[in-house]
Amino acid sequence: MAQRFGGKFSPTGGPSGPTPDNKGFQTKRPTKAGFRSNLLFFLPVPFLWKAFFEDPITLIMGLVTTALMLLGAWLTREGLFAQEAYEARSIARRPALPRKIIGAVLIGLGLGCGALMSGQSSLIAIALATLGAFLHLGTFGFDPLANKGVEGLDDFQTDRVAKAVDTGEAHLKAMKDAILRARDRQLEGRVDHFADTARALFRTVENDPRDLTAARKYLGIYLQGAREATIKFVDLYAQNRDAKMRADYDALLTDLETNFASRTTALLSDNHTDLNVEIEVLRERLAFENR
Repeated sequence: MAQRFGGKFSPTGGPSGPTPDNKGFQTKRPTKAGFRSNLLFFLPVPFLWKAFFEDPITLIMGLVTTALMLLGAWLTREGLFAQEAYEARSIARRPALPRKIIGAVLIGLGLGCGALMSGQSSLIAIALATLGAFLHLGTFGFDPLANKGVEGLDDFQTDRVAKAVDTGEAHLKAMKDAILRARDRQLEGRVDHFADTARALFRTVENDPRDLTAARKYLGIYLQGAREATIKFVDLYAQNRDAKMRADYDALLTDLETNFASRTTALLSDNHTDLNVEIEVLRERLAFENR
C-alpha cells in the first residue's frame, strides 16, 4: 500500500531528522487472530437463513443460535489477541476472562440449538454441541491459565511488573485511538513507532525489574503525558488542520521517543539522580506542550 511522502521536503513539513532506530518493531509477528477465527463469524449464516423461512418458534431459535455463535466467535478472536499479548511478554498475568474457553462453550451451545432448530433429537443436539466445543478447543487451544514470570521473582513482584506494563499498554492504546481521529496516515505510523519504542522498555523492565519503582514513575509521567498531548493535539488539529501544529506535535513525539530509547538502560541503573532530573525536565516539557 502506498504511503504519503514525508520528511524535510514533504508538504506536511515533517521533521528533517532521522526516525530513531527501534528494535521493538522488528519483533512484530503476524496475528494469529486471522482467517480461521474470522470463519467462525460465518458459521451461523445457514441457521439465520433457514430461520426466516420457518415458523416463529424456529425463527426465535435461529436468532438465539446466531447470537450464541457470533458472541462465541468474537470472544475467540479477543482471546487470541489476549494470548498474543501474553506470549509477547516475559512477565504477564493470565487473562482475567478465559475468552477462548467461553467462546468454545458458546459455539457448542449454538450448534446444539441449531440441531434442535433443524428437528434433531436432544441426544443428537448434545452430541453436536460437545463435539463442536472440543473441535473449537482443538483448533484454537486453551487460554493461558497461569501467570508468567521470570525465575527469582515472587508472585508479588511479578504482579507489580505486570500491572505496570498493563498501565503502559492502556496509555498506548489511548494514544492510538486518539490519533485515528486525525485521519493522518503518517502520524498514525509515527505513533505506532513510538509505541514500539515504549514496548522495548517494557521488555527491559520485565527482564530486569531491579528498580520497578523508578520505572513506574518514569512510565507514568512519560506515557500519560504523551497520551494527554496526543488527545489535545487531535482535538485542535481536527478544527483547523494547522501544519505548524502538526509539525510541533511530530517534533514532540520524536523528542520523547529519542529520550525514551536512550533512557532504557539508565532507568534500571543504581544512579537515580540523573533519572530524577530527566523526569522533572520531561514533566515540564509535557506541561508546556499541553498548554
